[in-house]
Amino acid sequence: MQSPPRVPASPVRPLSPASRLGWLDAARGIAALVVVFDHSSYTFMADFRRELMPQFNTSRYGIMVFFLVSGYIIPASLERRGCVRTFWIGRIFRVYPLWAAVVTVLLALDLLGIAEIRDFGQQSVATVAVAHATLLQELLGTPSLLLVLWTLSYEMSFYLLVVALFTVRLHGRSAAVAVVLAVLAAASVTAGVALPSSALSGLVGTGPLIVFASIAMGVAICCASAASPVLRVFGGALGGVLALTLVPFNGTVPLWEGLVILAVMFLGTAVHRAENGQSTWRRAAGTAVTVVACAVGSAYWYGDGDHFTRRGWIVAFLLAVLTFGAGLLSRRRRIPRMLTGLGTISYSVYLLHPVPLAVIDSTIGRRRQDSPALEVAFFAVLLPLCLLTHRYVEAPSQAWGRRLARRVQPP
Repeated sequence: MQSPPRVPASPVRPLSPASRLGWLDAARGIAALVVVFDHSSYTFMADFRRELMPQFNTSRYGIMVFFLVSGYIIPASLERRGCVRTFWIGRIFRVYPLWAAVVTVLLALDLLGIAEIRDFGQQSVATVAVAHATLLQELLGTPSLLLVLWTLSYEMSFYLLVVALFTVRLHGRSAAVAVVLAVLAAASVTAGVALPSSALSGLVGTGPLIVFASIAMGVAICCASAASPVLRVFGGALGGVLALTLVPFNGTVPLWEGLVILAVMFLGTAVHRAENGQSTWRRAAGTAVTVVACAVGSAYWYGDGDHFTRRGWIVAFLLAVLTFGAGLLSRRRRIPRMLTGLGTISYSVYLLHPVPLAVIDSTIGRRRQDSPALEVAFFAVLLPLCLLTHRYVEAPSQAWGRRLARRVQPP
């Protein structure tokens, strides 16, 4: 099959070695540790958690930092390659091998009776498996095997949108996309638009939606990776429409928050463009102000609920933006190796930590009283395990992906 020609991309000025991605690694490392604390505190620091969460939602802090970093990196990766096919190869070999390993271990532990997976109700094993294979399960009415997998559904949606914009040559409009999404989020809350969780699944059925979405996603990726310009545009547009349908209308988070998540990722892209001379810092700053104002306003207007406190969400969101901003300001400085090392293994930290927690909860049980010592001990055991999974799962699979991408890279 003929290799698809490279699509012209906006010039990207390479970063100097001293300023490469160390600050992004540091941000990811910090975010990963905060997410681990968020989940492990259920087991070891429940009392402290109950006091902290209404004031500072640690989960939202961590994932918003991750989303900002993804927005900064992912579109640049596609544009640097200039080829959708090699972009998808890179993403598949980056995300799926460790995901598959962790899911396999969890299923084995469930069979052994020392960890429990979530209840999927009336859904068949086949539909659950297909939904998870797309990584869109959280947007297809299927509970995630591991709670942390829900964010990967939004990551995958972002990939589809990035490819869509690239194939129709609108990838340079990141700031405008971020602003539109943020304004729509604020407008939906102001207008009182509220949809039930997984609204589309309730309307058409979870099974049919999974079948349709998985086929559409497969067609979108294959066509966007094809040699034909017409097929590339069709595939990109199909993937973009799929993402823009699932995120607002079939998410498990409120409509406004799903739109804010996408806006935040495109804000990260807008910052990258300003940093690399593809846009102006004035535009990036205006985008940041708009996204932050709309996000904070949406959360405030949404109000408090049984599982949501606006103060905790707003504080977490603002601190996430400040963390990203502080990292950006320090991009020319030397970053401590410990922080960059944490960023390198952050994906392992993020995916792996729920597995030992599930084992502890199913065997020993959660602590009745706070135990900071056990919390620290959990981190001390987890991080070396993540070093091993990075070395023996992540790193080799990424190397395989790079070799395959070089083979199919257009001349």
